[in-house]
Amino acid sequence: MGERSSGGFGRLRWGLLALLFASTVINYLDRQALSILATTIQVDLHVDDLAYARIVQGFLLAYTLAYLLAGRITDGLGSRLALALFVGWWSVANVLTGMARSGFQLGAARFAMGLGEPGNYTVGSKVVSERFPPAERGLAFGIYTAGAMVGATLAPPLIGGIAMAYGWRAAFLVTGLAGLLWLVAWLVVYPPEPRGAVVAAGPRGEKGLWLDLLRDRSLWLLVGSRAVADPVWYFYLFWFPKYLNDQRGMTLAGVAALGWVVYLASDLGSIGGGAISSALVRRGVAPPRSRLWAMTGAATLAPVGLFAAFHPALPLLFAIASAVAFAHLVYQINISTLVVDLYPGRYIATVFGIIGAGSGLGGMLSAQVVGELVASGQFDLSFMLMATLHPIALLLAWLALRAAPRSKLIDGATLAAVQATGSA
Repeated sequence: MGERSSGGFGRLRWGLLALLFASTVINYLDRQALSILATTIQVDLHVDDLAYARIVQGFLLAYTLAYLLAGRITDGLGSRLALALFVGWWSVANVLTGMARSGFQLGAARFAMGLGEPGNYTVGSKVVSERFPPAERGLAFGIYTAGAMVGATLAPPLIGGIAMAYGWRAAFLVTGLAGLLWLVAWLVVYPPEPRGAVVAAGPRGEKGLWLDLLRDRSLWLLVGSRAVADPVWYFYLFWFPKYLNDQRGMTLAGVAALGWVVYLASDLGSIGGGAISSALVRRGVAPPRSRLWAMTGAATLAPVGLFAAFHPALPLLFAIASAVAFAHLVYQINISTLVVDLYPGRYIATVFGIIGAGSGLGGMLSAQVVGELVASGQFDLSFMLMATLHPIALLLAWLALRAAPRSKLIDGATLAAVQATGSA
């Protein structure tokens, strides 16, 4: 599909965005359940820290590989059918997580879940690209991605509460069934796409598209930027609750009562970061420049996470973690919107899938490093490592914009905006 005006879909685009928000809430409830209940599940299934790290890696390996396929499935099937397939798959996998009787079964269920979850974000990028103009895209990305933070915010009290009342297995059953109920609403609200509306590849065909993608230096620099920055989020998602349990002596009830604060800060970063760049576009700033300004501010704030390594009091620790989470979501929203600004809607999900695979690869590699540090009693070094990553990621993003004029995938009007950004 080509670009469309903001008035071309009326209220439908906001209804679809609301459903994407809801699917993202469920996505993160499903994902966060394991980290919230990690210590409880480890004891029950006799899983040590290194085995837990391998389970996290297995999820991220599947997540990384599936991103590539998810993008092509999304562009090939269209948003409606693709997201129905993805949500149905990962919801069943989440139910199976609650049935695991060994570390191997737990890892297999999470691997299967990782195969489905990327589709939420490839579909989201396509919906934003096709149904929202540049001045609304940052806010649209911020709103639906805020569902991830709402899910992460709700996860500690909700998952912890269900587990304490009914056992840890019930938490996976409840969240898995929620996804299957959402699926019905999506199919009812999203109208069937007209025949011929879905375009699987550009005019050069599938082979030509992939050759252009593989040769696109700007794309690979954006992949690198996500691969470097996103391990920070994976660390606070998968390891921070465990740090609070194991290193700071907080109980499951304590984490459930306070852990949501960090993810609430992420909500503010998600919506606020998108709103800032969208407001700049409305004031006449070129879209690529507006995204980069927001990303620069985020990369300046994120290294404050270094101070968590010095064992601050718990209120200050939560404030530091909240600042990092806020900064990361500002960065993530704006680099995602930058990708949609640059690449055409007909294969945006494929491009987004490749970049998302970079995110998963970075998270997978960092899980191994963090797992080794935690197993050797060096949790503090993990905080130090995470504090270095956003400035490096920002440099890669700036280089991506400098390389954009040599891309065969970016249209002339977009390149004019890119060149204006580079000359500012």
